[in-house]
Amino acid sequence: MDIADIATPDHAEVTSDERLGKVRAIFEERNPRGIIVVDDGEYAGVITQRALMQSHVEDSTKVSALADTAPTIDRTAGVRDVARMLVEGNTKVAPVFENDELWGIVTADAILEAVLEHLDALVVDQIHTDDVITITEDTRVGRAINLLREHGISRLPVENEAGYLTGMVTTHDLVDFVVRSMDQPTEGDRSGDSERMLDIPIYDMMNSPVATIEVESSVREAVKRMLENDYNGVVVTPTDDDRTVAGVLTKTDVLRALSYTEDEHMDVQITNIDLLDTITRESIRESITQVSDKYQEMQVQHAHVRFHKHKEKLRGTPLIQTQIRLRTDQGQVAGTGEGYGADSAFRVALDKLERNVLEQKGIRSDAERQGQLLRKLNQI
Repeated sequence: MDIADIATPDHAEVTSDERLGKVRAIFEERNPRGIIVVDDGEYAGVITQRALMQSHVEDSTKVSALADTAPTIDRTAGVRDVARMLVEGNTKVAPVFENDELWGIVTADAILEAVLEHLDALVVDQIHTDDVITITEDTRVGRAINLLREHGISRLPVENEAGYLTGMVTTHDLVDFVVRSMDQPTEGDRSGDSERMLDIPIYDMMNSPVATIEVESSVREAVKRMLENDYNGVVVTPTDDDRTVAGVLTKTDVLRALSYTEDEHMDVQITNIDLLDTITRESIRESITQVSDKYQEMQVQHAHVRFHKHKEKLRGTPLIQTQIRLRTDQGQVAGTGEGYGADSAFRVALDKLERNVLEQKGIRSDAERQGQLLRKLNQI
């Protein structure tokens, strides 16, 4: 299947010298997945809500300051390849070209709608993320914004004092809240208003009740729910218990699963691949393979490596956070690390991954020894 019938020529577009105030208005009025930026009629990038959320720039700033690169898609490209490019480009919208001319866009939603009927073969437990950052009802808006920025994520489940799920806050919620608050008439010091706004507890603005999906449900059911309600993700809960958080399933998780391959070597997918400096995809794959081989009983089905750039720099080299996540027949195992430059950050994360893999191996060995002992005792 290719995307010839999935892509659309209908899209929002602004020029690179337009002001961000207009972009915010477009997101409020039309709620697009992204806006194409053009310069002298030529494609120049994409601007997303996430970019707006992660910036401190004024509405008078030109769009070119926040325009991001996005993978350029050929209109006849295959769905599997496009899904991979969207994930690795960390975007849910990308420009589509035909004969080297900008034709339109393709979105994650359009792809998921097209393949919906084929998703019954997947179960949520196979592809969801189980390492989730949560916040409490009294967490302040400023802290929630920082968590979203620091970890490059788009949603935070909210729990009460007992650890039960009570709400959800997303990047979109915070963008909407900040824009509405800043548009309100005010007197006096605007910076003081901003500080008070950031000090508001999440409880006052979180979404509740929360959309959830049980861990054993089909991915088709989860995606259908997301598409029908315009959610980018749902909270995953244990079977027959919708009060606790077992993980999160996002549209990006599903796109990632669509791009899985059946190659003989380990399939490694990289998010924000443009951050790679002195390290290559092949060296990343080889390094992860060496670690996974130390636990022979563990069959790695897929590896995901995510790079996230912080604003901090050392001699011009940005601070990078790297997360490596392996999906295996023994469950998920991950390692996270930071360093200046992608290579350094990857090595720290790889070391953490190796320790976690060996720890998991040790736990399994302990369980096997315990089982052997119990069997011997039962024979007495």
